[in-house]
Amino acid sequence: MPAPKSERLLNLLIMLLVQRRPIAKERIRELLYPDSRPDAFEKMFERDKEELRSLGVPIEVATIDPLFEDEVGYRIPPEAFALPDVELTQEEAAVVGIASRVWQHATMAQATTDAVRKLTAAGIDVDLDALEIARPLLTAEEPAFERCWVAVCERTAIEFDYQRPDADAPMRRRVQPWGVVRYSGRWYLVGYDADRRAERVFRLSRVQGEVRLVGPPGAYDVPPETDVRQIARRMAPPMPTTTAVLLVREGAGHGLRRAAERIEVGVAGPDDHTGWDRLVLVRPTQGLADEVLSHGPDVVLVEPVAVREQVVARLTQALS
Repeated sequence: MPAPKSERLLNLLIMLLVQRRPIAKERIRELLYPDSRPDAFEKMFERDKEELRSLGVPIEVATIDPLFEDEVGYRIPPEAFALPDVELTQEEAAVVGIASRVWQHATMAQATTDAVRKLTAAGIDVDLDALEIARPLLTAEEPAFERCWVAVCERTAIEFDYQRPDADAPMRRRVQPWGVVRYSGRWYLVGYDADRRAERVFRLSRVQGEVRLVGPPGAYDVPPETDVRQIARRMAPPMPTTTAVLLVREGAGHGLRRAAERIEVGVAGPDDHTGWDRLVLVRPTQGLADEVLSHGPDVVLVEPVAVREQVVARLTQALS
């Protein structure tokens, strides 16, 4: 019986990411698609490759042996999959791909372990350090996240009760999910609303109760050229922003520096191990504490005071 699509995609991503050399298509079939007919394998493999590429995963086609240029294989170059300086803003982290979206979910962590064990047992020379670049800075606490993610991967329609802020009670929504994205510090489901017959965006924190899978996998296709992040930007309600003042260690926080409206270099910092710069930038209030904490000791939030107190409280709780 073929593996579920979500598991197959994750296994393929891990296999191609940990390869020190390109792996032949036939070898991929033996390890990940063992029960498929040749024609079925070709179709599934092409779909799976395009699915990963649509999520921002750079799959490279290269010759396996320089002496035989007609024999090609596949791999994901870790240096291309990693974002610059491996310091991710909230926007950048969301496009790393499926590994960074689901790594901290127990079911996907187990799938990762199983995939690596399977490759090792098959004698594949794996580079486990390559997996470190997919370690996420963001987590998804919403209960609806995992079921929505599985539905996106398997192209399965879903039903759920959705509480709008201006409604007295939740409403049942029937959706063909296209993607799950992080925008302005929140997770959103983007898809086709079957009742309204139009694309819609749903904030996962407003989903009430269980998300129900409806019908078989592969029941619909995502429209060509669909950009779920662009849809989220266009349709999601605007998030309140604030002016943040940060102390950033010299040589760190490159994503913050790119977004800064003003940078003052060589200021006094909390330690003298390195130099410090003061950055002023506009950021969504929601998720600002998470973003600051993700940089560890290299970033200190000065203002706004209310968010600084959140950061201090969370660090104090971690220490205790």
